[in-house]
Amino acid sequence: MHFEESLAMNSNRTAMVFWPELRILTSVFLALAFLSGTLSAQNTNQDDAAQLLERLQKAEENLKNLESQRRQRLQESADDLELPQERTMPSDSKSVGAAEKTGDKNLTSETKADSLDDKKTDDKKADEKKAEDKKKEEDKKKEEDKKKEADKKKEDEKKKDEKKEKQWYEKYKIRGYTQFRYNYLTTSSPGSARPDHAGDSSVSDDQEIFIRRARIVFSGDVSEHLSLYFQPDFAVTPDAQTVSNNFVQLRDWYGDIHIDKTKIHRIRVGQSKIPYGWENLQSSQNRLYLDRNDAFNSGARNERDLGAFYYWTPEWAQDTFKFIADEDLKGSGNYGIFSFGAYDGQGGSLRERNDELHLISRLTIPQTLCNGQIVEMGIQGYTGRYVVEGSSIAPLGVGPAVTPLGTRGRPFGDDGLLDQRLGWTFVYYPQPLGFQAEYTIGRGPELNDAQTAVERGSLHGGYVMMNYRHVTCGAGEVWPFIRWQHYEGGYKSAVNAPSSSINEWNLGVEWQIRKELELVCEYLVTDRTNLRAQSSGRSYQQFNGDLLRMQFQINY
Repeated sequence: MHFEESLAMNSNRTAMVFWPELRILTSVFLALAFLSGTLSAQNTNQDDAAQLLERLQKAEENLKNLESQRRQRLQESADDLELPQERTMPSDSKSVGAAEKTGDKNLTSETKADSLDDKKTDDKKADEKKAEDKKKEEDKKKEEDKKKEADKKKEDEKKKDEKKEKQWYEKYKIRGYTQFRYNYLTTSSPGSARPDHAGDSSVSDDQEIFIRRARIVFSGDVSEHLSLYFQPDFAVTPDAQTVSNNFVQLRDWYGDIHIDKTKIHRIRVGQSKIPYGWENLQSSQNRLYLDRNDAFNSGARNERDLGAFYYWTPEWAQDTFKFIADEDLKGSGNYGIFSFGAYDGQGGSLRERNDELHLISRLTIPQTLCNGQIVEMGIQGYTGRYVVEGSSIAPLGVGPAVTPLGTRGRPFGDDGLLDQRLGWTFVYYPQPLGFQAEYTIGRGPELNDAQTAVERGSLHGGYVMMNYRHVTCGAGEVWPFIRWQHYEGGYKSAVNAPSSSINEWNLGVEWQIRKELELVCEYLVTDRTNLRAQSSGRSYQQFNGDLLRMQFQINY
């Protein structure tokens, strides 16, 4: 149908193209007929013949122009419709052309169909995505509902447990540790005093294997506002006891009163460690080297005393101290960011000798750096009057033995001497490299140079220590360490408060075989004052020697 309509339109257009030519040809034929008639009548003259010739020439030019115009119009008509060319094509070519046109039509239909299919596919995918998003949203809501339900269940159980009264064995726990120590004198300088060490009574003649500590700790929460701590030591050797050892002595017995449930504010009442010196507060169970430094330890006998102390520990500091303990970084424990208190001043498990109380305060700041490293800096100080216990000595080893003046029971001794100290602390926790240093200055009781009286003298000293934590694959942890300490001043906790000079190096390693088993090997190079009072001969001379020391510790 489409082909027939095109053919008809083409025929009409062709007739319109040839219509001017037909009119011109008609005019030519009429002119020729007129010429023929004229010639046959033989009436024409010469002018008429010239006029006819001119008209024939113009007719010829018009025919040429018309032919040119005809061809141009035919070409334009062919370009517009291409029907005349199709009419000259063979029948097969016509079929092919028709097929191509049909194919184009079919292709257009197929393209439209494909587009429709693509749209349907996109719509389907969009519907599927919506369904998937809806399912995810529903699953998420279900998870949230489950979580809320689980949290509510936990909260209900917690409330139920809070209402339920705990049994006594659920409130308290028992732990402890024991240290078995071995000391061996490797060398002693000529003219040196007898072996002696303020922190270890087993460093002496004819004494090598020793139970240094045997402690059991009983602790727990009576309520949300009261906690108890009780620790006796079953391996104590009292002063002046030369035959028997391993006596039982109370080390700690105190209660922590928490002002609120957050435990930010607490008051400690009883016998406990006084907050002076980071190393003094560190448990002997965690300390690397075998004995504490003398500069700080000489300020508080047994590191403990009977008194009352206030501790302020904000929650972020509680978290930091707990992290240090949980990660076994050998911290000193939670003794607050800020503390102050009052105590007897004579030392743990010793009777008070005057009516004066010691006052103490401490400020320490643990800080976590951006790389996770923890450092701690602190300052502490105390003041009070201390009564020195006396013993008979021969001053400078000359003359009869007498008890120096300024000691208890002697003139100027019963009221005690003013005892004041100020100390600084810096700790870089072992993660894995560690460093710690402390330094103290002050004035306190000190035996004079003539060894005749205890007077007030200046003191200073401290230590520096480096260690490293190496965690092995299946063989526990290894902690190598090195420490140097120095102290110059009176040793008030020893009888007669002798003037002391201590210069000492510790080089060793701790091997934590398991949590419950530890072995420490230490080589000690020391030059320290022998603190033993002698009724004959000269007292308080320098012990200069080297010792090989070992300690095996069991934790339970």
